[in-house]
Amino acid sequence: MRTSSYLGHLTTLSALLTLAVAGPWAANPADAYQLGPDSFPHAGVPQGRVERFTFTASRVFPDTRRECWVYIPAQYAPAHPAALMVFQDGQAYVSTNGSMRVPIVFDNLIQRGEMPVTVGLFVNPGARVIPGGDPARGASNRSFEYDSLGDAYARFLVEELIPYVEQTYHLSLSHDPWQRAIGGISSGGICAWTVAWERPDQFRKVLSHVGSFTNIRGGNVYPALIRKTERKPIRIFLQDGRNDLNNLHGNWPLAAQEMASALAFAGYDFRFVLGDGAHNGRQGGAILPDSLRWLWRDKTPLPAPLTNDNLAGDEALSKVLPQGGQPGDWEVVGEGYAFTDAATTDAAGNFYFSDLPNATLHRIGLDGRDTRWFEAGPKISGLKLGPDGQFYAATQGGSSGGKPSLVTIDPQTKTVAVVATEVAPNDLIVSRAGWIYFTDTAAGQVLRVPISARGMARPPVVAGGIHQPNGISLSADQQRLIVSEYGGTNVWSFLIAADGTLRGGEANMTLRTPPGRRESGGDGLTTDLADRYYVTSYAGTQVFDSTGRLGGVISKPSAEACVSVAFAGPDHAYLYACAGHKVWRRKTLTRGALFFQP
Repeated sequence: MRTSSYLGHLTTLSALLTLAVAGPWAANPADAYQLGPDSFPHAGVPQGRVERFTFTASRVFPDTRRECWVYIPAQYAPAHPAALMVFQDGQAYVSTNGSMRVPIVFDNLIQRGEMPVTVGLFVNPGARVIPGGDPARGASNRSFEYDSLGDAYARFLVEELIPYVEQTYHLSLSHDPWQRAIGGISSGGICAWTVAWERPDQFRKVLSHVGSFTNIRGGNVYPALIRKTERKPIRIFLQDGRNDLNNLHGNWPLAAQEMASALAFAGYDFRFVLGDGAHNGRQGGAILPDSLRWLWRDKTPLPAPLTNDNLAGDEALSKVLPQGGQPGDWEVVGEGYAFTDAATTDAAGNFYFSDLPNATLHRIGLDGRDTRWFEAGPKISGLKLGPDGQFYAATQGGSSGGKPSLVTIDPQTKTVAVVATEVAPNDLIVSRAGWIYFTDTAAGQVLRVPISARGMARPPVVAGGIHQPNGISLSADQQRLIVSEYGGTNVWSFLIAADGTLRGGEANMTLRTPPGRRESGGDGLTTDLADRYYVTSYAGTQVFDSTGRLGGVISKPSAEACVSVAFAGPDHAYLYACAGHKVWRRKTLTRGALFFQP
């Protein structure tokens, strides 16, 4: 194996981790793991080459300098895109005389066909250095890069480092996410999981050695997130030791067991190995060949069926989505629009939505046909069918200007009548009792108007003090009004009095926010017959039960913002979503509540 002479002088894995966790681990006789034959060179096995480089051009982590290595297998051929595996704390993994010895293990497994021809990318954490400063005096950026939640490190890899490696070394790498793996140790282990969690479109195989799924920077939330987020297409191998760390950040072995329990609950393809080791790479290195065989055992695993039978009254996503469901179960039913919004349905299950900038309403029938149902009308951001058979809409003005208003549209004649003026409606809901409730996002208010009104100037406010109210719906029995916050994190529930006024407002649902954001982006809102509330948000469509408990988050159909959802299609059992230029749908196990029917 041709390597840089620098590799003979690498810091050992144990020393690296000692610095990383700010303290040595206790010696343990049970921690005497030995490397097997696949961790040593063998005659006749072609050896890949390792190239070292320094990367300083990050925009995600500016003014950082990091050492990196790329392993190119002997079997690599440019005509055949290679798989890719990225290792954090790359110095520890690329060493050929340490605990991991990844280049040697890759050589042996690739030669025997036990893993694909795979390029290895070994990445050290960045050191923050003033331009022109001494690299040896740089401050480590390891914890910030590795322990932080969110997509920053994933963007660093996907947008910066991997393209740089492809171009610099003229490599042809597969862009199939099942042909991309990522691994790491300690904080690098949780970092590997975070990258796949945030970008399963890029990485779907994870290897975590003594991963820090503890509260260093909030990573202890992952077990709860896994249980309440739609299962993502990720395969993960977890390793930890019973004598791992127990400090102010948490207990590593217990955190690993919580991860394993959550992964099992959510039906992930995972393996968990708990040994007797401490916070080091001895066991991880000893079982590395088997770990890699398991990770690469096939290209595209089938989703495992959920087997949880202890949900009782809890409203988990397994009660909403079919068994074996994946985010890819979203299907496109319409595309090529400027911006879609105002999702709704009729009694037959036809789906209606607005191409808002083009002032056009579309209808997708049960046969899947997309029809321009209403053209050259107002720009509509909210649309609902009333008990009188009329559509009611929140408008942002006409196609050629005009002021926002609340209007009714006759479905037969397509004539428009103004219900209320001097308003700034965003979204609306129409009750069977004949009341239109709508949100004024800028004013932080909910207003009410009867469906019989025509030309009413500034209807009365029935609720205020809401942080940018947006989506609005009713409980299945129409006894409560539900309102989501776009600029905050609450979903409000109000009791509806006999005269249509609102009482007893409670912020009894809390929307999950992505890391680094204070607002949820709570937008569209719909209800099913089981009295669950579906709220679109930055994190996905969040599903709450009738008591206000979060049951789970349904993944967004695409990277575009999903702003509006409604149940439509056969039996109103499909969840339709307006997301940017497209309209999507997916099958559910439930049915939508139709407020215009008895």
